[in-house]
Amino acid sequence: MPAPVRSRRALPFGAVLLAVASFSAVPVASAQPVRRVAEPLAAQPSSFVPVAGPQTTLRTVPGEGGGLQARSAEGALRRAGPDTTFGAVQGPQTDLRLSEVPAALRTRTRELLTELRARETPSHAIVVDLPADVLFDFDRADLRPDARAALGRAGELLRAYPRAPIAIDGHTDGKGADSYNDALSLRRAQAVAAALADATGERRPTVRGHGRHQPVAAERRPDGSDDADGRQRNRRVSIVIEPLPNG
Repeated sequence: MPAPVRSRRALPFGAVLLAVASFSAVPVASAQPVRRVAEPLAAQPSSFVPVAGPQTTLRTVPGEGGGLQARSAEGALRRAGPDTTFGAVQGPQTDLRLSEVPAALRTRTRELLTELRARETPSHAIVVDLPADVLFDFDRADLRPDARAALGRAGELLRAYPRAPIAIDGHTDGKGADSYNDALSLRRAQAVAAALADATGERRPTVRGHGRHQPVAAERRPDGSDDADGRQRNRRVSIVIEPLPNG
């Protein structure tokens, strides 16, 4: 049987014109020479050709602290603005007046200052706050038996500053009448001063009762409710190692 003959359909004239126009719009790549070699490409030598461009040099700029200035054919780049340096930030320094302490006692004095949470005031007085709730029963001015440990450390600290004047300040919270709180804070300060008599020796402490007038904590929360922790912090007896008269 003879093979079937496929018919060829002539393309419309418009389609021919569109194909010719599209072909003419495609850019034709420029011809590149091709060289055939017998060896593999990996065996052919390679080389790098430096590309010419603007040259940059660095030079020291006079009068600018040894800074570097870049110059090139395209323009110049240079550091603008003042020099910036970083250094230690100086702040208030305090050693709790350890220079007054005999050298043999300084190590132990540092320990006592830490244990008693001593702080230094702007006038350089050293203050140790002893919680009244540790020293006294509620509404009383008689020292509790278990107050001896705290008072013993406080006495040892006072001996480390043998020339410094001493003050004992009593404080209460804000509950109650001022007249009552002032008297209670004074009696408590007197009781602590008597317990520290051996440590103060010939120095006669100044004894004061401040009542509620020198609080160290707020006794009300932002919502107006009572802050028991704040009241407890305010109930205290402060042992003050005053600055030396000539210090």
